[in-house]
Amino acid sequence: MIRKLQIKFVAMCMLLVTAVLAVVFLAVYFSAKQNIEVISHQVLQRVIQEEDTQGELPNFGRDPGREDVLLPYFTVNVRYTEENGSRLASATVTGGTYSNLQDTQLLESIVAACLNQEQDEGVLPEYGLRYLRQDHFFYAEWPFQGEYLLYQRIAFVDMSMEQATLAESMRSYLQIGAAALVLLLGVSILLARWATAPVAKAWRQQRQFLSDASHELKTPLTVILSNAELLEASPLDDRPARWADNIHSEAKRMRSLVEEMLTLARADNAMPTAVMGEVSLSDLATDCALAFEPVAFEAGKPLESDIAPDILVTGDADKLRQLIGVLLDNAIKYGQAGGAITLTLRRTDRQARLLVSNPGEPIPPEQLDRLFERFYRADASRGEQSGFGLGLPIAAAIAAEHKGTLKAESDAVSTRFLFSMPLKK
Repeated sequence: MIRKLQIKFVAMCMLLVTAVLAVVFLAVYFSAKQNIEVISHQVLQRVIQEEDTQGELPNFGRDPGREDVLLPYFTVNVRYTEENGSRLASATVTGGTYSNLQDTQLLESIVAACLNQEQDEGVLPEYGLRYLRQDHFFYAEWPFQGEYLLYQRIAFVDMSMEQATLAESMRSYLQIGAAALVLLLGVSILLARWATAPVAKAWRQQRQFLSDASHELKTPLTVILSNAELLEASPLDDRPARWADNIHSEAKRMRSLVEEMLTLARADNAMPTAVMGEVSLSDLATDCALAFEPVAFEAGKPLESDIAPDILVTGDADKLRQLIGVLLDNAIKYGQAGGAITLTLRRTDRQARLLVSNPGEPIPPEQLDRLFERFYRADASRGEQSGFGLGLPIAAAIAAEHKGTLKAESDAVSTRFLFSMPLKK
């Protein structure tokens, strides 16, 4: 239990830390992306305002103190003419740091894609370019007789550098985040052990007390039972005989409780008491069915069994017999009067599956989860309530000791307990 509590503590800490780091990472990512886009926009604004320098490279897009270009760019002037009633566009590269794109098919494709965009500023993902488009007028004396004609000036900036910068930054942040998670995982494990240390100590003391108390109670109970048996063997009047019977009956009941508590205490302390070996689960199930048939018959609840042969497992025969006995006893106690109790054993690819079912009132889902709690018994209206509510917890502990599972299901048809464990390899 303490181990599960520590794992849950670490999982919650790591979940919260991961969520915080994810939020921080996203904030840094969008902030860096916005900053790079602002820089690109500033370059576009400077580029598009630069006059044509007759082939000389302007200084925007360069680091003022260095010669290398920070963002590759180029500018294009698009001029429109009327011919045969159609409006034609012609593009001319007016500057930039790209190789010569003048009169190339690529330039035509880029300009056409840009002119098809509705916004004056945006990106062309297929070309990896960011663009800014502005309308300009120029005064034409000949042959336009001094008219102002419209043309568009378009600036393009390469996005590959900003994308590479952003990717490299995010890669560094991810590496830092991964290292931080590993460090925090170690810290969380240490904190979990420190925080649960008092709980673990109290839990160990409680289990030790339960084990010691159960062990110490066995001796006086044995003495009480021995004396009660001697009294029963002696000739007594009716009333003292009844008293001796009551002493014997209650002492046996107490001894049963102590033995069950001792079994659970040993399971809590992870004390390996099972003697593992090759066991025929088919033979054990058959023996238990034969032993409980008279009990079920007297209770008016016939026992039916369907057991597959030669199912071998690795386990403790006595403990597995006890588990099956607990399930059959529980089914007989709480089964509907006149209803048949069924015991089924089947083999799957890797597991042996034992099912015990009995008809009766369905158990609510909120109670199903508590059936394996110690001293818990479902609603008293379900029938006989003899016992201490420790049988199913003991069966669950035996199942866990054999690396198996024990679960309960209930509906309007029946209540079922399914035990699964690995087959012998």
